[in-house]
Amino acid sequence: MMNVFAGLGFDVWTMDHENYGRSSRTSGNSDIASGVADLIAASELVVHETGQPRMHFMGESSGALRAAAFAMVRPERVDRLVLNAFTYTGKNSPTLAKRAEQLDYFRTHSRRLRDRAMIRSIFTRDHPGTSDPAVAEALADAELVFGDEVPTGTYLDMTANLPVVDPLEVQAPVMIVRGEHDGIASEEDLLDFFRRLPNPDRQFVVLPGAAHAVVFGHNRHQLWHIMHAFLTMPPRRDRQ
Repeated sequence: MMNVFAGLGFDVWTMDHENYGRSSRTSGNSDIASGVADLIAASELVVHETGQPRMHFMGESSGALRAAAFAMVRPERVDRLVLNAFTYTGKNSPTLAKRAEQLDYFRTHSRRLRDRAMIRSIFTRDHPGTSDPAVAEALADAELVFGDEVPTGTYLDMTANLPVVDPLEVQAPVMIVRGEHDGIASEEDLLDFFRRLPNPDRQFVVLPGAAHAVVFGHNRHQLWHIMHAFLTMPPRRDRQ
């Protein structure tokens, strides 16, 4: 995705949150709140390097929760916000209901297993056939060089602490994207969030033939299309 939007002329930045990828390893569980702290630090670096005080944000899954929570506390930094594979209260989510069976573990451990089998399951748990299995293997190859464990904080928040985002506090224009087969959030749950957003510049999109891992799916080009249209929306004109 970064290459796609860089090719479209955007200046694209990303980061590894605490205890992920190349970032430092600590005793923390890297919950959503700590992810917001990471984004506050990272956004100030981007402002310093680019001179741009506002930027677009796109987050997927727990990244969407981080991005939306950041938008609540740093509205002056957020231009337009894309929330992909987002969840609000978790209502009617089969994925989160299954995940909650391990809640006691998430409460007592700061790290969880994310091995090749677990990464493969992300591509098959909702609706097999929405992604190329080779993509799952490539993702596992890239991630497992950093180890086969990741923090539990986002899983704990998503199974015990939702909602972590108050839509009334998100002032930016928002596009919510849901894959047709995504099991982490029901359409009903997301529409409830959408209706509460105060900014009338908002969009709700369901992508057919997509599941939770939209950015890795066969139809990811549709995601690029709608994101590009949203991020390049002409400014509103008011009659004089």
